[in-house]
Amino acid sequence: MAIAVIVMTIYGVSPVAADPVVLPPIKGQFDYQLGGAYDPATSVKIVVRDRLKPPATGKYNICYVNTYQTQPDEGKWWASKHPDLLVRKDGKFVVDKQWNEYLLDTSTDAKRAALMEIIGPWFDRCATDGFKGIDADNLDSWTRSKGILAMADNVAFAKLLVKRAHVAGLAIAQKNASDLAPTGSSKIGFDFAIVEECQIWKECDKFTAAYGGLIYEIEFNDNTKDSEGNPVDPLSIFNAACSARGNKISVIYRDRGLVPSKSPDYVYKLCK
Repeated sequence: MAIAVIVMTIYGVSPVAADPVVLPPIKGQFDYQLGGAYDPATSVKIVVRDRLKPPATGKYNICYVNTYQTQPDEGKWWASKHPDLLVRKDGKFVVDKQWNEYLLDTSTDAKRAALMEIIGPWFDRCATDGFKGIDADNLDSWTRSKGILAMADNVAFAKLLVKRAHVAGLAIAQKNASDLAPTGSSKIGFDFAIVEECQIWKECDKFTAAYGGLIYEIEFNDNTKDSEGNPVDPLSIFNAACSARGNKISVIYRDRGLVPSKSPDYVYKLCK
């Protein structure tokens, strides 16, 4: 026990008892519920929900945490309380315009440590609430940082996230960022991968080579162009993903908003 306390203190982690890390079931049907929690189908084995939502009863639950950007409704809090931990260029906060999110500044050891003081307890709460895994989003934020962040900055922060998750007894996913797939497991320590749109961007092979069957793929229903800008039927992209990997990994087709099942915009399909 004394040794465990020392190790956790080195990594800035509160000495709490943790369950062993459990991986999600390979090819287990999963449901991606970031737009709002709802009762999953009986056949669903894995549910991804926001960290502020309760886990689904009787499922393997993955806790979504935006670890490299702010949530849109939390931007004002970050800008007011921790402006020094947000990426700036020419005196202005850098924003991911697609989602209206500020980018977290991972550029120095000190800033990474300060970010862990905030995000680390979120992981701990996920574990306490009953989640078994972490969906650590926006690993690729350096690509939207206008040159302020480097890939190495985000990798260094990822290693801290992985350590904190494992100490809390949580598995942790690599989220997208195909450039890091070859080293995501072996060098950074990610346990599995959650991948959006790898079929349309022709990135899936990088992830399957690194993670085998521990990949959970989402293709979306609003993609009308392929990676080269050619018109495409989004359902054909999903069908191609199913043909290529549907017998090896879990692949689903969803609406971009990931809305609850009772919404008129809800879309959810499985490989046949």
